[in-house]
Amino acid sequence: MKYLLLRLKRFCGFLTGLVFFISGILKLLDPVGTGLVMQEYFGFLHIGFMDFAAKALGTALAFAEAITGTALITGVWRKTTVITAIIFQGFFTLLTLLLVIFNPEMDCGCFGEAIHLTHTQTFIKNLILCALLAAYCIPFKLLGKNLKHKFVSFAIVTTSVAAFTVYSWMYIPMVDFTDFKPASELQAGSHSHEDMYESVFIYEKDGKQEEFSLEDLPDSTWTFVSTETRTRKGHRNATTVNLSFYDEDGTYHDHLAAEGQVMVISVYDTSIRKSKWDRIESFMKTASESGFRPILLVSSPDAPTESEYFVCDYKTLITMNRSNGGVTYFNNGYLISKWSFRAMPDKEELLEIHEWDITETIIDEDTKGSLGFQGFLLYVFAVMLLL
Repeated sequence: MKYLLLRLKRFCGFLTGLVFFISGILKLLDPVGTGLVMQEYFGFLHIGFMDFAAKALGTALAFAEAITGTALITGVWRKTTVITAIIFQGFFTLLTLLLVIFNPEMDCGCFGEAIHLTHTQTFIKNLILCALLAAYCIPFKLLGKNLKHKFVSFAIVTTSVAAFTVYSWMYIPMVDFTDFKPASELQAGSHSHEDMYESVFIYEKDGKQEEFSLEDLPDSTWTFVSTETRTRKGHRNATTVNLSFYDEDGTYHDHLAAEGQVMVISVYDTSIRKSKWDRIESFMKTASESGFRPILLVSSPDAPTESEYFVCDYKTLITMNRSNGGVTYFNNGYLISKWSFRAMPDKEELLEIHEWDITETIIDEDTKGSLGFQGFLLYVFAVMLLL
């Protein structure tokens, strides 16, 4: 009986740790987005003067959350870990209770951009985690003993999460959960619905149904059944996004980003070093020589650059590309790929990109980062559970 009780308690601790770890990792996946959520919380709590530290503080809390989850899963430092988890969970529960009471227009950010919960759903989730933690730690003396070999697992996973955090901080997220992801289409796109979709006519004869196009309808011996609208072969269902930008006269030029092969450089914070502006200007020149239309979008009408630029909304720019000065490639209105400022393609890469097969590239961009992130998760869980 005591053995079963210990197993049940350990299972409750494992579930809680799993939620902590996934929640922390999904926030570490996108430090910029985590910082934006922190700014919303600062505004809600009337401590907006802390905005300057939002990204760093959000990343630090997410890292602590992931490591607490790792400790719960591996079962190391059990008493210290469960006390830390109770403090974390108690704070989160009280905070989400305030969100339920005052109902501000903001996202809880519990799982980054990956999963969006209402305030009530978040509060219920936190109450369930409180119950699991209570079942795990009561009575406190029955938490069980630490397994020495699990300290090795904990150290490896902690190091791996730290490396993952550094990568996410320096580059754009491995998986894009925003609307501006590969295959999304600009509202000002040059594609018409006729280009993307086709009508399929279904007719029946002798108990058999067949599909026909508008140009190849059957004779009168066939009976019409229905019509279906489908995405044409070679097209993918696209999310429609809006990228509105204007010049110094207030004239909008959205169509420029939706025609031909376009490299959009987005600078949502214009207070960057001159060396970064120089690199952006150099990239624009190289992109133009490689057959692309470079478009520089900034959030301020007073950007300190000699290059031609357009002004765009701050939130739109930071959503489109998390990297300040990052590059986003559009082909005839479809978003194809993104690069961080640190990983801007050089001239040789640009010439290769110019010849890309768009459909294959979109599929590749959709899966490349996702597979990398899934591989990382499989690796850390294998270390935690098997080592």
